[in-house]
Amino acid sequence: MRRYGSLLLAVLACTAVAASMAASASAVTLKGDYAVFDNCPITNEEVRGCIYSKTESGEIKIGSTAVPIVKTQVLQGGFHIETAGTRFFGATPGETLVKTPQKVPGGLLDLVKCNEITGFGLLEIIERGSCELIFENGTTGVNAVTELAEAPSSIGLNEHNLFVESGVALKLPVKVKLENSLLGSECYIGSSSHPIVLNLTSGTTSPPLPNKPIKGKGGSLETKDEGGIGFIKGTSLVDNAFAAPEATGCGGIFSFLLDPIIDLKLALPSAAGKNTAILNNTIEQTSVGNIEEFGE
Repeated sequence: MRRYGSLLLAVLACTAVAASMAASASAVTLKGDYAVFDNCPITNEEVRGCIYSKTESGEIKIGSTAVPIVKTQVLQGGFHIETAGTRFFGATPGETLVKTPQKVPGGLLDLVKCNEITGFGLLEIIERGSCELIFENGTTGVNAVTELAEAPSSIGLNEHNLFVESGVALKLPVKVKLENSLLGSECYIGSSSHPIVLNLTSGTTSPPLPNKPIKGKGGSLETKDEGGIGFIKGTSLVDNAFAAPEATGCGGIFSFLLDPIIDLKLALPSAAGKNTAILNNTIEQTSVGNIEEFGE
């Protein structure tokens, strides 16, 4: 049997995300089953193992809108197990949390209904008129892209919690970009200074009301490539106790008009107990030694 280190948890989500700032890049192209680790920063001497996690289904619900995970999202990088915990290293040269657009059901026409802006004050009249001008013109498709909101080192992994189905298995600070030509290039829910922090568990959540507890799943551990690669199938990571801030930057210079419209429809900011993340994953892991011996 080839050696392989402790199998750690990593997902994507979500969600799509900031490019890694790791110091060094892989100098080789990996082959065979090891090709999925091609963006692992193996030339960083602190890295001891590599992770490649695929979120293949699930859902992110923020406020009143749920976005199903239809396109596979990848979380990848390296790790080093220490006495104080597991250190995560961002992918190099690729993205740590790959930016993967997920379609928002209904698009703008469902996301924003201008007739919901009531009242006859000057501000309400301006907001309603701006809404009709911008959102009722046929350009309606919206994508949600989950991005890493902080440095890759902020990602928290706990293998023990994953397998015993208790406690936080993956801590992931994210922000969600709403993509549409009318919303501009900086329309986000959450930010680097105010991220949405997912504390994902394979166990049972303890959310505040009105959310009810939901159960995750630790999955089953298997190996391939003669034991050189460990992988977990059927993992489900869940969190429904996180909060989400208001939208910012929607519409560029008109954000002072559009941000409140988005907030109104999505019920933002959304307090803990009103949001849900369910990430169904397949996770692969190997040691740097195995890559150097068998993967190149």
